[in-house]
Amino acid sequence: MTVRVRFAPSPTGYLHLGGARTALFNWLFARQQHGTFILRIEDTDEVRSTDEAVRQIIHGLEWLGMDWNEGPKITLKPGGRLVEEIREPSQIVIEEVGKYGPYFQMKRLEFYKKYAEELVQSGKAYRCYCLPEELEEMRKKALQEKRPPKYDGRCRKLTKEDEKKYLREGRKPVVRFKTPREGVTEFDDKVRGKVSFENKLLDDFVMLKSSGSSTYNFAVVVDDHEMEISHVIRGDDHISNTPRQILLYEALGWKKPQFAHVPMILGPDGSRLSKRHGATSLEYYENEGYLPEAMRNYLALLGWATEDSQQIFGKEELIAKFSLERCAKSAGIFDPQKLLWMNGEYIRKMKPEELTFKAFPFIASEKEKLVEGKKYEEIEDAVKMALRESISLEQEKIKLLKDIPYLIGYMLKEDLEDKDYEEETKEKVLKVSGVREILSDCRDRLARLQDFSEEKIEKEIRNYTKESGKKTSEVFHPIRVAVSGRTRGPGLFALLSFLGKERVLKRIDYTIRNYL
Repeated sequence: MTVRVRFAPSPTGYLHLGGARTALFNWLFARQQHGTFILRIEDTDEVRSTDEAVRQIIHGLEWLGMDWNEGPKITLKPGGRLVEEIREPSQIVIEEVGKYGPYFQMKRLEFYKKYAEELVQSGKAYRCYCLPEELEEMRKKALQEKRPPKYDGRCRKLTKEDEKKYLREGRKPVVRFKTPREGVTEFDDKVRGKVSFENKLLDDFVMLKSSGSSTYNFAVVVDDHEMEISHVIRGDDHISNTPRQILLYEALGWKKPQFAHVPMILGPDGSRLSKRHGATSLEYYENEGYLPEAMRNYLALLGWATEDSQQIFGKEELIAKFSLERCAKSAGIFDPQKLLWMNGEYIRKMKPEELTFKAFPFIASEKEKLVEGKKYEEIEDAVKMALRESISLEQEKIKLLKDIPYLIGYMLKEDLEDKDYEEETKEKVLKVSGVREILSDCRDRLARLQDFSEEKIEKEIRNYTKESGKKTSEVFHPIRVAVSGRTRGPGLFALLSFLGKERVLKRIDYTIRNYL
């Protein structure tokens, strides 16, 4: 079998973490099976669908490192340019790649009308002329009688004269599928096993709206057939739609794809993941400084696992080990703390050069303008080296890229100002008796050093603590605060060596002059 899978989001808002996870599972399966991964935009919600949402979806998938073989892709207009690496709408065009297009449902209305008419002519669908108020009355009556509030099928057997009468009244019909009222619809799900639904519990659902556009259940079947989709991998919130879709496949005489319904993502409290649990958009996590590699790894573990419960995967390793059979039936629980931990793990494994490049957009946009210019390629080699070395000093502690400007900011400045000193440190560290003497003595010793290496600095400071009979904490803390304004940071001696003799002495002088 040639594997062809698709991710088919509705462009009505941001790319949700659940949608990104569904896309990832499809992509992993396609790449492992050497198949085709398709992006299709289900934009039949004419009111809520936007071009901006389409751009966000495309960008989100690209950020996660998922490439697709067919579907819409963003390209630059002739002579266009990307502004600050953000896709500027006026500079881009969305092109469709692949022979099974169009890949936007609103461009595929002719397909839906064609097959809907086939079903009407074969007696497997019918036109319904019921007004909204009639449908509402029908719903209320069903609820009063404690019946499921579904359509009662009153337009199933309209005569030609009935239809002409309704048309003269100006009624615009919808097209409904004539759902069998007996029997069972079954399918074998690649994740959940055998699933069955009694047909009598289903309704005569709408296929075409009165506007002529298709509903989800009909459009998805037509599109999946026309695009030769072999496997439908989606969230299990769609499982109740599956019997309706299978009935459509059977009515049209088409081969059904294999279905795999993966578990939902829930919040820590066990309810469906939503904004009350925190941010749910992929864009938020990108802007917060999460690495796409870490997010991809974490999303893969929400509903899937290896037999040995491995946690960290490289991209190719993830592809090689992924399988639908290892997907769980129970929901995945989104744990922000685990994601943060995993992001830190990935950051610690990065080469300093790569981490500096990844962090640069955050550094460049930092309000204190730690670097000149906005493009990494444009800054001088000496500045790149300073960034790389300062980031390396803090790399073991970094959890988010957005934290880097704060962590290294004081290292890149020539001089510190009062606002750079944390108020708490002034009281707890600098206002202690004897600190002025300690800083003055250490300043003199450091000033005499010809070799300002980490090793020589450590030897000199430790000799002072021994000779003065002071505890290391009594000496180390004031020095750190004097040169950084903070009580926490990288190893003290590595920090002093990085800052250099001139800056260290100037900062100690500033501290003594202003706070002691």
